[in-house]
Amino acid sequence: MLLAQDLMTWAQSLCLDGDLAKAGPKRLRYCVLHAAGRLARTGRCSFLRLDATWPWAKSLARVRHEE
Repeated sequence: MLLAQDLMTWAQSLCLDGDLAKAGPKRLRYCVLHAAGRLARTGRCSFLRLDATWPWAKSLARVRHEE
């Protein structure tokens, strides 16, 4: 349980900005982990397509995965 909490805290501080970077555990779970999205692949690239009507879609779209 503590490992999951540490991972969420590190991911929050490194990847998120604005209100989500300071959000508590309940709000973070609601905003980030419950986001509706679809994983799409084209060629060798993978894309996460988020629902545009989700209030925190722009904040989540700014999070980038470095390869």
